[in-house]
Amino acid sequence: MSPSATPRHYSTDDASRVLAVKSNTLRTALYQQHHYFGIRPTKLPNGKWLWPADQVDALARGEVPRAQDVAA
Repeated sequence: MSPSATPRHYSTDDASRVLAVKSNTLRTALYQQHHYFGIRPTKLPNGKWLWPADQVDALARGEVPRAQDVAA
């Protein structure tokens, strides 16, 4: 990634569509486990979450998250 490129992110609704799950599935996993299959979103000041698009896309392709991503 070039220094000037900014990472892409998905909203919770967009991430749920990519992963073919309900948005509440992501929210529930986040509140209970602090991640969804190793993906940890960033919380915005307005309370919404931004999910890293590269990790969401990788999970949608069936790739397993790295162990460090899942560590509590």
